[in-house]
Amino acid sequence: MTHPLSSVAGKVIVVTGGGTGIGAAIAARYRAEGANVVVIGRREGPLRDVASATGAVPVVADASDTESARSAVAEVLTRFGRIDVLVANAGGHGLASVADTDDAAWQASFTANVTSAFVMARECIPALMESRGQIVMISSLAGLFAGPEVAGYTVGKHALIGLTRSLARDYGRHGVRVNAICPGWVQTPMADEEMDAFALRSGFVGREHGYRLVTADVPLRRPAHPDEIASVARFLGSAESSYITGAVIVADGGAHIVDVPTLAMG
Repeated sequence: MTHPLSSVAGKVIVVTGGGTGIGAAIAARYRAEGANVVVIGRREGPLRDVASATGAVPVVADASDTESARSAVAEVLTRFGRIDVLVANAGGHGLASVADTDDAAWQASFTANVTSAFVMARECIPALMESRGQIVMISSLAGLFAGPEVAGYTVGKHALIGLTRSLARDYGRHGVRVNAICPGWVQTPMADEEMDAFALRSGFVGREHGYRLVTADVPLRRPAHPDEIASVARFLGSAESSYITGAVIVADGGAHIVDVPTLAMG
């Protein structure tokens, strides 16, 4: 039985990028345990789908835009009176090398991955200080290492870890805990699109074969399901992680422990 102190029932959880993939799974996980969940995103359709499936409250807003984010936070506070957890999950863009990234693409990547988290954290901090709440940043294994031709995404996800540490350092004294999750490959709609493009470039058939190839050297030999990342987010957004802040939790099936120079010996 769940200890009462670790319960998230009745808590108010805000999830950006909550319409698909990891964000939708996080919303479903918190709702299943009785939390009040607000899913924020720019596309109304996916948010409505998540709301219909889980009972979350959809709010159409651009997390990277100050006025839009501020309005969304005000709507949450008007409806629920508090915010206990912000899950900064919005992201994407930046899938090219530096030489192939123009100014507009660079700005789009930084806006999607960093500005969205920065703006939402800034707007939620007063409420989180009052509730002694948590922020969970969804970074990536790309926040620790560099994949091929994903410069904007890599830089943005690295920056999220810096933002996590800065927030944890400054607001821990106010009881606010801030941690980051670095997933590896996760079977989401965005990753599916990458696998489809990979298949097209490489001449094989089917995204499942692509997932097998990209996880062939991962100890667990498979990508994650979004629910597995949602479980980590739920842990970090509850009292079960009460003495953890400024941490980077890697959920990548063991990919980060692999010594690349010895792959040929395996």
